[in-house]
Amino acid sequence: MIAYLNGVVRERHPARVVLEVHGVGYELQVPTRTFQQLPAPGAAAAVFVHTHVREDAIQLFGFAAAAERELFDRLIAVNGVGPKMGLAILSVLAPEDLARAVQSNDLARLTTIPGVGKKTAERLVMELRDKLPAASPDAAAAVAITGAGEDVLSALVNLGYAPAPAAQAVQRALQKHPAAGFDQLFTACMKAL
Repeated sequence: MIAYLNGVVRERHPARVVLEVHGVGYELQVPTRTFQQLPAPGAAAAVFVHTHVREDAIQLFGFAAAAERELFDRLIAVNGVGPKMGLAILSVLAPEDLARAVQSNDLARLTTIPGVGKKTAERLVMELRDKLPAASPDAAAAVAITGAGEDVLSALVNLGYAPAPAAQAVQRALQKHPAAGFDQLFTACMKAL
């Protein structure tokens, strides 16, 4: 399987790129974000690759970052989401925006993606909620989780809550009650979750 290519861009189109590596041209389908990051033809570039093997074809999908490829791998593991839909999702939403939409159950945001209907959006939320990295809270709302907050977060995760929603609940509780102890923070988080 091809996992990474480093070569020279020979062709560059919005949905695909041809990368020449030691005299061999590899055609890669790419999301819009990767296309925008790739240099003009003739320049060197490196891409992370997902090799998709089917009965009738071998397809290569290229990504500017390893994290984007890992997210693509998780997307296509969702029932009903194939490589083309995975590319469409990554073309519309940045990885952090996708994580935020999934973790906040924002079906309206997910259904703005071409080809993603309500049922697919619900499946994405259900199957990816605990598999995506936590979306960073807005800078204005960011509160460091220290002291009692760390203990509350640990308790919530040990009780079976997903780390991302638990951390968001702790941050909201800390914003409302900055000097609160464990009991008050834990109670506030349990009400929020």
